Amino acid sequence: MFGEEIRHARAAMGYRQEDLGRKMHLDRTVISRMEGGRRKPSLEELAQLGELLNATELLTRLYGWVDWNASIDHPDWFQERAELEAIAVGLRVYQDSLIHGLLQCEQYARALFANGASAGDPERIEELTRARLGRQSRFLVPNGPLLLVILDESAIRTVVGGPGVMRRQMEHLLRVSQLPNIIIHVAPFSNRRTLLKTAMVLLELPDGARWVYSESLDRGHLSDAPDAVVKHQRRYDQLRAECPSEADSLRLVADALEGYRDDEQQARRSRLAEEQLQRGRRRGLHRGSPRIPRPRSGA
Repeated sequence: MFGEEIRHARAAMGYRQEDLGRKMHLDRTVISRMEGGRRKPSLEELAQLGELLNATELLTRLYGWVDWNASIDHPDWFQERAELEAIAVGLRVYQDSLIHGLLQCEQYARALFANGASAGDPERIEELTRARLGRQSRFLVPNGPLLLVILDESAIRTVVGGPGVMRRQMEHLLRVSQLPNIIIHVAPFSNRRTLLKTAMVLLELPDGARWVYSESLDRGHLSDAPDAVVKHQRRYDQLRAECPSEADSLRLVADALEGYRDDEQQARRSRLAEEQLQRGRRRGLHRGSPRIPRPRSGA
């Protein structure tokens, strides 16, 4: 249904798939896959589509309704957590080392899986990336459930996929932080008394029930035991009280963004310099190569 609305709006604007793809810097086949429901657009692409097709409100609403990855299974130990997350009215998250899955941009998620256990299996990497992005759709909309996230500073400093990917990820954090249901804090390395030893999520369900999910090295642990929930909630609240304000936290993200932009530009300049050096070497080899005399014509 989402893809059909894109097709209808495109036709109403007089665009061919090639025209829309050119305006979005995408190949025509990407537009075709979107219209066929075979490719989920990123949030950046959704914004572009809405603006170009004069259909922002409609496409945003449909985007939040679609279960993009209904056929993709999560690991058995994660499945129950994913099912609770899909109906939760509020999530309170603490994440260290890496950006939490609900806040990862497409490029970051793909790079993460490409460096993990699925390295070398492109189809599996794409499947996992789609599954992760599919979990985000109900949260990354203005009327979505509360998503309160504390990121350890290590999450925005750990480089995944290179400076270009990290630049996009920081931009994504700043963009989604503008949604009224999303609040992001960064727990800096310094001036911290409360230490949480593991990533965790506190889930609040529509009936008022509360669950806590935490992770060990190779699996997750889910509990609704009141004493466990209360213990983790208390430590979470203590850490949040020690964090900078949301505005100051986002300034830390913006500072990281500027650093990654500088690193990306430096890497680009280094590549250009290396390419120029290689071309110079090739020209030198060509000029220094032996000349083969041309045969004279017969007398």
